[in-house]
Amino acid sequence: MNEQEISGLVKAVLESMKDTGSEHAPGHVCKCKQHKMTLDKANALIEKVKAKASEMGVRAVVAVADQAGRPVAVQSMDGAYIASFDIAVNKSFTSASLKMSTEALSRLSQPGQSLYGIQFTNGGKIVIFGGGEVLEAEGKMIGALGVSGGSAEQDTELAAYGREVFKEVISCL
Repeated sequence: MNEQEISGLVKAVLESMKDTGSEHAPGHVCKCKQHKMTLDKANALIEKVKAKASEMGVRAVVAVADQAGRPVAVQSMDGAYIASFDIAVNKSFTSASLKMSTEALSRLSQPGQSLYGIQFTNGGKIVIFGGGEVLEAEGKMIGALGVSGGSAEQDTELAAYGREVFKEVISCL
């Protein structure tokens, strides 16, 4: 391969990396922090969700995953159930991997529905009750949140709160 061929290949790769359809200038190769889940974002969000859980009297475990469902940060409030750790991590995995809230999945996974039995896939990591939410920045999924420790309704409320307050978190970082 000669220098001209290598140069052409590099140019083609750079062209394919351009962020089309965004507010950025033509030719911009997007490396913006908003499009990536970071430890700082995850921890800032977890702190807000833990504060809300305290207000509600819930001792929760809060997990944040990246867009591939891998945990970025997990924190357990004092006195949280031991089982809540794995449940919160799996809720974040479920929401990231299926790109939906676990509350929405709970309806789709009922007997007779299109995703009935899905909880038996992925090594049992799929959670079919509320408490998991997709996290977005600029309309793109960058991660997911999982909350466990209260009732299904409380976990669902805390996760929905987290999804909404995440917009505030990313604007501050």
